[in-house]
Amino acid sequence: MTQEKWGQLRSKLLKAVGKNNFTTWIEPLEFQELQDGVAVFSVPTNFMGNYVSQNFADLILYELNTAGADVQRLAFRTAANSTARPAPATDEPQPFAQPAPAVETSNAALEDLQAAPLDARFTFDSFVVGKPNELAHAAARRVSEGGPVTFNPLVLYGGVGLGKTHLMHAIAWELKTKHPELNVLYLSAEQFMYRFVQALRERRMMDFKHLFRSVDVLMVDDVQFIAGKDSTQEEFFHTFNALVDQNKQIIISADRAPGEIKDLEDRVKSRLQCGLVVDLHPTDYELRLGILQNKVQQYSSTYPDLTIADGVLEFLAHRISTNVRVLEGALTRLFAFASLVGREIDMELTQDCLADVLRMSERKITVEEIQRKVSEYYNIRLSDIIGPKRLRSYARPRQVAMYLCKQLTSRSLPEIGRRFGGRDHTTVMHGVKRIEELKLTDGQIAEDVEMLRRSLEA
Repeated sequence: MTQEKWGQLRSKLLKAVGKNNFTTWIEPLEFQELQDGVAVFSVPTNFMGNYVSQNFADLILYELNTAGADVQRLAFRTAANSTARPAPATDEPQPFAQPAPAVETSNAALEDLQAAPLDARFTFDSFVVGKPNELAHAAARRVSEGGPVTFNPLVLYGGVGLGKTHLMHAIAWELKTKHPELNVLYLSAEQFMYRFVQALRERRMMDFKHLFRSVDVLMVDDVQFIAGKDSTQEEFFHTFNALVDQNKQIIISADRAPGEIKDLEDRVKSRLQCGLVVDLHPTDYELRLGILQNKVQQYSSTYPDLTIADGVLEFLAHRISTNVRVLEGALTRLFAFASLVGREIDMELTQDCLADVLRMSERKITVEEIQRKVSEYYNIRLSDIIGPKRLRSYARPRQVAMYLCKQLTSRSLPEIGRRFGGRDHTTVMHGVKRIEELKLTDGQIAEDVEMLRRSLEA
């Protein structure tokens, strides 16, 4: 078997497979040697070698044996940066090229692909677990152990500042520590799109496909950013399928459930929904307080002389309820300001230092909005919530509405009482206390209050 014969066979293969398939898959093959019945070819990537082996090996073997070569099987070697092409056919046999050293996709190559490094602060040890995020944390912990899992992909979704990226980084750190042999690739959807466009522009799609299909764990953050970008979605879809077929783990995050992402193709939504989809709920007061306490412990080494007065953390946890990043930023500002002026962190300093943050975080929910939501939720008339009737079917929703007014607005008890048909503030106080007690013993009341709170804060 000579280069001349291989050159002649290529023209037959062109007719057999067509111009597009030939240009993409056959033309890049470079014949190296024939030894012990094995024909060795050099290919640009392992992915190309695997594809040719699966789809065109039988045809190539048939043509080689028809031409008189005794070939039992084909072998493919990945050449490093090979751009050479077979020498043109001449009357003289051409010398065989020496096989180029094989290269494998390494962790270093994958690190080059990852544009943003992992944040050392985002580990499982620094993640504060509470009821709103306990399922997401448990699922992330399970995936970080490595090995086969019953859910693939794992999709984490939730609003801004609820811990999605923290959990993604924590999974990556844990896998890299416990299983350094695994190729773990974490990147944002924007970086995936950028790499895809770059590969198209530089005509290196085979390298792109091979690189993404050779990872053991693929983690894509903020996948909603590929919505509406058809070509990127198509490539993501094929990458997703290829990895799942190889039992490789995929972890995705988004700002909403896959089915609710506008302009995301149905087939991509379907693939994302076939695994475990976990919602990170908005933080509750207890979780926000736990996050603040955890941050204070971290700051104690940096600011050993600073003290924080009682009630400050509770005040912040109540007032800044929408975004954990804003909450942590407020505490960072407090510690920095107090260290500069040499004062204790008390309520006066807190309100002076964080006046703008507190003003932006002021709850805009009104008593009237709460009354309307509660009446709709319990399917009763608004007039019955405000009115004098003391039937249980009206009294309990009324107490729930009073409780939510106390928690979600800055209105005083007498003001709330006036909005509920001119009731005394002691009546409001009793209603609030009653709901607080029932939340601990009655699961249905606790669920009703939580559902209404989320609906009002959405």
